[in-house]
Amino acid sequence: MEGCLREEMRGGRPSVVLAALRGGSGKTLLAVGLLANWRHRGMTVVPFKKGPDYIDAAWLGRASGLECHHLDPFLMAPERLLSSYLRYSSEGDGALIEGNRGLYDGVDSRGTYSTAELAKYLRAPVVVVLDATKTTRTAAAMVLGLRHMDPDLELRGIVLNRVAGARHESVLVKSIEQYAGLPVLGAIPRLKGLRFPERHLGLVPPQEHGSHLDVITRAGEAVRRYVDSESIWKVARGAGELRGVDSSGERASPVATGRFRVGLIKDEVFHFYYPENLEALEERGAEVVSLNALEARGLPPVDALYIGGGFPEMRAEQLAANNSLRREIRGAVESGLPVYAECGGLMYLGRALRVRGEEFPMIGALPVVTEIHSRPQGHGYTALEVIEENPFFPLGLTVKGHEFHYSRIASLSEEEVRFAFKVTRGTGLDGKREGMVRKNVLATYTHLHALGCDAWADGISCRARDRCEGRPLESDGVWNEARRVFAREAR
Repeated sequence: MEGCLREEMRGGRPSVVLAALRGGSGKTLLAVGLLANWRHRGMTVVPFKKGPDYIDAAWLGRASGLECHHLDPFLMAPERLLSSYLRYSSEGDGALIEGNRGLYDGVDSRGTYSTAELAKYLRAPVVVVLDATKTTRTAAAMVLGLRHMDPDLELRGIVLNRVAGARHESVLVKSIEQYAGLPVLGAIPRLKGLRFPERHLGLVPPQEHGSHLDVITRAGEAVRRYVDSESIWKVARGAGELRGVDSSGERASPVATGRFRVGLIKDEVFHFYYPENLEALEERGAEVVSLNALEARGLPPVDALYIGGGFPEMRAEQLAANNSLRREIRGAVESGLPVYAECGGLMYLGRALRVRGEEFPMIGALPVVTEIHSRPQGHGYTALEVIEENPFFPLGLTVKGHEFHYSRIASLSEEEVRFAFKVTRGTGLDGKREGMVRKNVLATYTHLHALGCDAWADGISCRARDRCEGRPLESDGVWNEARRVFAREAR
């Protein structure tokens, strides 16, 4: 990851990576508990989430009182990732990075883009959460394997989770410290009622959890009682000096002049938004105007609309009941409003959503009916090639993103739409095509991160500015200039 970076010294700001042997081991419990404790003590510890997950990041943000930013070496170029990390981590006393999956799990057998590789790149020490369910001395063998897998990794401690009792803890601690040579920095017992609520393959978002503050408080109490957070902070203080790009060097768009309004549907249904995406729009001159799809009776004056992901199936009846907003958005689409939608936004723009055999009317701007299934219909990283004219991306561009959806297309009038992307990795709409285009709407199952795709924010901004200033799509104004810039970058 280090090949193209110009050097600049970071003075060893405290940072620690929390990892595990697999998903579901308790990383988020420990991360939330540590952040809550450090916040209670008056410390400002900036949270980061490795990978594209929105929900864990939302819990970390609630626990810390800060935005949780993402670090994803698959989606982001190394210099962009490091610049973002330097920028946001400098706003606090230190940083906590929650890994994803197992410590060495990446996209291939070499562990490319793994939590371990990210930790080494950030020169951050690692603390591993180990689920001790039904194991004793074998836990030492697992820790020993983690150490021997990559001797260059700064593995500095273990926190045990789901410990059965005092005797179980004693055997585990002695085995790990004697045979694996790492200190045990905490042992959290099996705690009734403290497991974070789960749905599908991850946690329930805090936006939907009525007592999320209570869960965070209880996680903080558990960590305060059973984990040596002082020692973990000492581990964090051992982070190495970091060489990287200037954190003030984020790319500014060549078309970032003037003001325009981008509507954002953000509520307990639609809440999958990377903070960097919203910042990217604002940096290009956008005023981001939020509205609630469950409560708003109309669409405010906007020049473009951004509908992110979420779980519309959980509130399908309420979304369907808001007839006035659905009518206004449909009318705005027919009049040419630029609309960019991801996953849940795609489902909302369709004619209907089927949930457990019942069909609910949606906006009707796209000639598609989506249906919820019991198993994932698309899950993982995606790669897309732009092959068709669309409102936001130039032909020939390749973009990388992420998908996670339980819905799929149940019916579609193909003659009424185009498909912007060819899928080269992932599932998309049907394994081959992605990005449904009608009028100035582009709707996709793929989520994009602004730090990995400048064209995303540039495209929305250009289209919104055109709308604001009364220019048609094929004018000789800002939008066509941006397309020429994008074409050069694509080549």
